[in-house]
Amino acid sequence: MFDLTYSSEVSHALTHGAPVVALESTIITHGMPFPQNVETAREVEDVIRAGGAVPATIAIMNGNLHIGLNDEQLTELAQAENVAKVSRADMPVCLATGGYGATTVAATMIAANLAGIRVFATGGIGGVHRGAEETFDISADLREFSATPVTVVAAGAKAILDIPKTLEVLETRGVPVITYGQDEFPAFWSRSSGLPSPLRLDSAEDIARAGQMRRDLNLPGGQLVANPIPHEAEIPSEEIQPVIEDALVQSEVERITAKEVTPFLLNAMYKATEGRSLTANIALVKNNAALAAKIAIAFTKLDP
Repeated sequence: MFDLTYSSEVSHALTHGAPVVALESTIITHGMPFPQNVETAREVEDVIRAGGAVPATIAIMNGNLHIGLNDEQLTELAQAENVAKVSRADMPVCLATGGYGATTVAATMIAANLAGIRVFATGGIGGVHRGAEETFDISADLREFSATPVTVVAAGAKAILDIPKTLEVLETRGVPVITYGQDEFPAFWSRSSGLPSPLRLDSAEDIARAGQMRRDLNLPGGQLVANPIPHEAEIPSEEIQPVIEDALVQSEVERITAKEVTPFLLNAMYKATEGRSLTANIALVKNNAALAAKIAIAFTKLDP
């Protein structure tokens, strides 16, 4: 057995039925260098607080599953070395061996559900990688959506992925894919993917009611809320796609595989766009955090 380790802020919020939003930790350990990583983590948490909810950054530290980190712990994690990138398969091993682990979308969903947190804000979800018909490289995130009852707010699937196949897998697994405020599914750095969204909702209240109805119907799994990147921060699809294609070719030449693919591609794009891709990434995460806070508040109003 193990116990969840709550920050005092999150513990107080959950005890009193206040809205809480889960946050992943891979953006801290695998997304950007120190001190920008911890500064961004604090800014995202502050967006949630400003929206009237409580942030709960989730991570494994010294073999403990933390639901919410204080400022010292954020700084410790941001500077830690050899932090594992933890998904469903790795989570038990990391906990059992007493290591440090940064939670991916799948692992964060599992932890949030264990803690009774219904909403999670991230950047973009993992999905079906391009060429998956040969490599079978499909993120565990997609399976988690069909199993774990958490509402995840993201700016769509990462644009480095095969988005049509990602949407097909989500549909096959019975996962509601809801785009917020537009009819087209977004593509992470871009508001447009060229693909129609399976579903559209225009308010946090409707999203919360849909999540509650799924629970009332006793349907397993959660829902994906695709929140388009703000207009002023986006990199249009016609501009970012050639950069993605070049990064994919580079990854094949260097024989990058498995968990290393996404970090490699994001780093290659950071260099190619002279940091613009990271600036857009930070903007969309903050935008998702703000919407997630609204949804979390809406859920608390539905609870008996």
